[in-house]
Amino acid sequence: MLDARNGGDPYLSSLGERVRRMRAIRGMTRKELASAAGVSERHLANLELGVGNVSILVLRQIAHAFNCAPAELVGDVTTSTPEWLLIRGLLERRSEAELQKAREVLTALFDDPLLAGKRNRLQRIALTGLRGAGKSTLGRMLAADINYPFVELSAEIERVAGCGILEIHSLYGPTAYRRYEKRALEEALQLYPEMVLATPGGLVSEPASMNTMLAHCYTVWVKATPEDHMQRVMAQGDFRPMAGNNEAMADLKRILASREDFYSKADWVCSTSDTTLEACFEGLRTHIRQAAGMPL
Repeated sequence: MLDARNGGDPYLSSLGERVRRMRAIRGMTRKELASAAGVSERHLANLELGVGNVSILVLRQIAHAFNCAPAELVGDVTTSTPEWLLIRGLLERRSEAELQKAREVLTALFDDPLLAGKRNRLQRIALTGLRGAGKSTLGRMLAADINYPFVELSAEIERVAGCGILEIHSLYGPTAYRRYEKRALEEALQLYPEMVLATPGGLVSEPASMNTMLAHCYTVWVKATPEDHMQRVMAQGDFRPMAGNNEAMADLKRILASREDFYSKADWVCSTSDTTLEACFEGLRTHIRQAAGMPL
């Protein structure tokens, strides 16, 4: 087989890498993406290896499964219009800090008028991170301590959709799930002027939802090692991470690595590995109370 190392086409290799990266960010297995896109797993594997000369139709199907524009797969969306090119010219070679400042300015400029003017981010505390990090446990404890409602976004998604998370994925697919997730987040922000919000681990893979959360919530990345993530999820009786996958730990590490840059946009990091629940909560409680000007 040809690949970039053996003289394969560099563009096909780059395309395969973009597909692998987007799949990792969304936490999808190759089998799940192949099913959602309506293509064979072998065809998808060849595409990701950079040896499959994929058709435009297949790319469109994959983009639909990712809920993104095909331009994001085939190249840089910022080449699509003159305005994009001018904006890109302003942002190129900027530091991460400068790009964050630009994003915050744009967020304020295009803010939702229903939420504008209501924003005190420390009144809405969002906990992010992969499953098994401890978001729900710490979230409930923090909510009780500061007398805020505790909101599990997964439960809000099920309320909006009228069915369970598994049913959403099996009946409607990942695109519909992300749509329900975005709507549930927006409704929670309008319904709860104060709350502690536990978010699904994959929310950070959708830029629109991520921007909304960062703009309106004080975010805390509840961080754990891949080993702790796996052990805790299985201790809850959920063996889905292991189902049909002998390389579950490698997949988990890949997903975590692909999302770390997004999780790191949080305002604060709370590590739950190599420590006790009590120590974790005390650190989180103290930080939030100090940041919000609450008595300790």
